[in-house]
Amino acid sequence: MPAVSRPTSKDVAQEAGVSQSTVSLVLGGKWTGRVSPATARSVRSAAARLGYRPNQAARNLRLGTTRTVLLMVPTLTAPFFGPVYTGAARVASRHGFGVVVSTWPDGTEGPDRTGGKGVDSPFAVPDEAIDGVLASSLAVEALGEFRQTPAVMLDSGPAGPSGPYSMPRPPTVDFGVADGMRDIVAHLTALGHRRIGHVAAGVDQWTFRARADALAGALGRVPGSALLRATCAIDAGSARDAAARLLDRADPPTALVCDDDLIAAGAYKAARARGLDIPGDLSVTGFDDVLLATALEPELTTVRLPAEELGAQGMTALLDLLAGRRPPPRVLPGELIVRGSTTPPSSS
Repeated sequence: MPAVSRPTSKDVAQEAGVSQSTVSLVLGGKWTGRVSPATARSVRSAAARLGYRPNQAARNLRLGTTRTVLLMVPTLTAPFFGPVYTGAARVASRHGFGVVVSTWPDGTEGPDRTGGKGVDSPFAVPDEAIDGVLASSLAVEALGEFRQTPAVMLDSGPAGPSGPYSMPRPPTVDFGVADGMRDIVAHLTALGHRRIGHVAAGVDQWTFRARADALAGALGRVPGSALLRATCAIDAGSARDAAARLLDRADPPTALVCDDDLIAAGAYKAARARGLDIPGDLSVTGFDDVLLATALEPELTTVRLPAEELGAQGMTALLDLLAGRRPPPRVLPGELIVRGSTTPPSSS
């Protein structure tokens, strides 16, 4: 069966009795003041009759754009980043953009890490392959070869100096993680906890530094309080071992504050291995409120971060940047969700 050929702009031009350039102007939305309204209607009518659809890929090449945005994340194994992508893709699709995802290795140091060649890129010619970058939970140095590409930093900290790059510091969309950690401290201390252990992510990212600083600052203002800390990878096994180090002390904490919900799952394992009841013998809190938080038993008290909204707001800010506007910094508040993993400390 012979293939049915698709109508072309030349076919539309012949049908409407105009030139191909006129068809391009009308269907490209650039006809005002250059083509009469009657001619524009004639072209659109001819295109509709023929079932003509512009070749978007060819149009993008003519415009010098790809209408593609790169979402950079530290890992794809953490459940947090799925909703970030969902939010970004939802906004992008409404504006004719696509979103691709790539991970960057931990310890990225910027463009000099590879002898001046920049961070290994998923694209042969980075600056020509994409129109913009959303970098989530990464330092600005992680942009590497994309430092000349319009970018928005997500959950990466307030803007500072632009450093060694010629482009201004990218716009930012952050979570209010410090306020979230202060809410956890207020909740636990109101219950009566004073010896608190911090099972901290051993990751050098702004979001975890901000959590640690806020926890220490808030607890430091509570008379008679003590803060103990053990670091771990964002992994249940590593978190179990870190929590065990705190629980095996001669003066163990009555509550464990965990930097994310997966770390909290590791703390649960350490407590159960020692015959400790949660929350009767030990209160535990998390951060992020991913699906795991309600899969644990008892369900986890945690700070809900609007991950999907982070992606959506980041994409909105990037579209503003691509349109020549300078979006202001945005901070999305978290919400303390109190569940069954926290209670007043036992009197024994």
